Amino acid sequence: MNSIATPFIERCWNFIGIEGDRSCPQLATYTHCRNCPVYSTAGRNLLERSIPENYRYEWTQLLAKSRVDENSQISHTLPTTQTLTVVIFRLQREWLALSAQIFKEMALPSVVHTLPHRSNQILRGLVSIRGELRLCISLSHLLNLEVADIPVQTLTPVVYSRMVVLEKAGNIWVFGVDELYGIHRFHQDELQEPPKSLTQTYTKGLFQWQPAGLAMARLHSVSYLDDELLFTTLARKVQ
Repeated sequence: MNSIATPFIERCWNFIGIEGDRSCPQLATYTHCRNCPVYSTAGRNLLERSIPENYRYEWTQLLAKSRVDENSQISHTLPTTQTLTVVIFRLQREWLALSAQIFKEMALPSVVHTLPHRSNQILRGLVSIRGELRLCISLSHLLNLEVADIPVQTLTPVVYSRMVVLEKAGNIWVFGVDELYGIHRFHQDELQEPPKSLTQTYTKGLFQWQPAGLAMARLHSVSYLDDELLFTTLARKVQ
């Protein structure tokens, strides 16, 4: 790029001013060069100087090249497959996952108040979440999960059950989990076909997951649940 032509500007501040030997008699009046009219006039002349020929063109070319290089770098770093973000949890023996977008919050286990004249095993009753009553369901019954009659291998020696709150299109459901891992990301092409089982109806696919940060953690097979079908089914069966 061509250098920008700069008109002659008296830079007395570099010689007799604050950056020089400070022999300028005006320092007694203005204390510092930036308060002097000579300094401010020089700055104004610098800002108001004429633009050299081809200045705009050269900068346009430079910025356009930078944008092309940036876009090219981004396109090489983006994954070729869609990344899915889920929350992983355990019910009975099964490790399950749902889209993280529908998780509203986690809460400590609370007392579930049963509803009179409701014998539906899926609907457990009402539970208070932050002072608001929410419908609490049994996801284990909906998925027909077998009850674990022997101790289940957990991620850590200390396991706390939780209640999770899901929200989708204004519909809110609460259910308890036996163990909660948290957020996990994986590529969509890692999904495998689920086996023929009762839970297959609600399963989009399986993926292999090894908990991060846990020494000697074994590989788990996780069922990625269809949240759209899950909410539709709950709205139909719980009414």
